[in-house]
Amino acid sequence: MAYFDIFLAPVANSKRADYQAFLEKTHKQFLGYGALEVADLWGDDVPDGKVTSLPMAVKLADGESVAAGYVTWPSKEVRDAGWAKLMAEEPGGALPFDGKRMTFGGFSEMLISRA
Repeated sequence: MAYFDIFLAPVANSKRADYQAFLEKTHKQFLGYGALEVADLWGDDVPDGKVTSLPMAVKLADGESVAAGYVTWPSKEVRDAGWAKLMAEEPGGALPFDGKRMTFGGFSEMLISRA
């Protein structure tokens, strides 16, 4: 059964091009380590909340947008092996976002419907 990594991160609008370059590299890495699909999204309709919200989850600051993404893996085992390989690599420089405010997690498939 498929397994998913999902994340949210705050990215400075002024670093969107740097973030795009970072994504192009990481997509190749994930796919090379067995991921089936990698998707990254740029928030353009992400409302503030009163109790909870996506901006609150990443402590969004002025001049930033919420970026979201997911990686689809064929199984948790392939995902765990892929992440182990990725984490063993030398870092390729500073992240183009504040990694301390990134939120992420792994999820088991429950139900997927497609047209």
